[in-house]
Amino acid sequence: MSTTVSSARRETLHRRIRLIVAITIGYNLIEAVIAITAGSVASSAALIGFGLDSTIEVLSAAAVAWQFTRRDPERWEKPTLRVIAVAFFALAIYVTATSVLSLVTAQRPEHSAVGIVLTAISVAVMPFLSLAERRAGREIGSATAVADSKQTLICTYLSAAVLIGLVANTLFGWWWADAVAGLVIAAFAVREGLEAWRGDACATSVGMLLEDEHDHHAHDHHAH
Repeated sequence: MSTTVSSARRETLHRRIRLIVAITIGYNLIEAVIAITAGSVASSAALIGFGLDSTIEVLSAAAVAWQFTRRDPERWEKPTLRVIAVAFFALAIYVTATSVLSLVTAQRPEHSAVGIVLTAISVAVMPFLSLAERRAGREIGSATAVADSKQTLICTYLSAAVLIGLVANTLFGWWWADAVAGLVIAAFAVREGLEAWRGDACATSVGMLLEDEHDHHAHDHHAH
């Protein structure tokens, strides 16, 4: 009995993760296009960085989506985590370069209303997606789902940092706030990239989790 319950529950969670990931991909694709366009128009390093982060979000989410369409997603945990980690590092390098460059050249980004609206919406939407994916990922013991949810959360911090930078630039003419926001983004990306790379360790090896998964679920269901 407990086995059927737990595998049914697992199916539900797999489906839920696939759905969250699909929404994340859709939202981030739109966000990436708008942010990169608006960033290019306003020559804002942070906005372009934000758009690229959304693109990397899409890669990360797509990797998880692919993983969860495989017959046994657990087997693909490590390669998927590596893909996510590399994406983070690439993002960090790019954003650092753009931010440093705009600080050195003292390039002033222009006011970007589109950027402000876009990042404000992200700050509102992203935490919910992140939380939902993290809870499902934790319950099923998936390091990749948890790593991807953290990436979505970074996207939220990022949105907030970029939003503050854009608003400070508009209100007080602090042109450097934009580049500083970019550097904050890069720092977060490095940290998360390292975590995803080491992910196998932090997820308490998936094999172990899977072995006591059934017993664990049996208890869960009696407990409820």
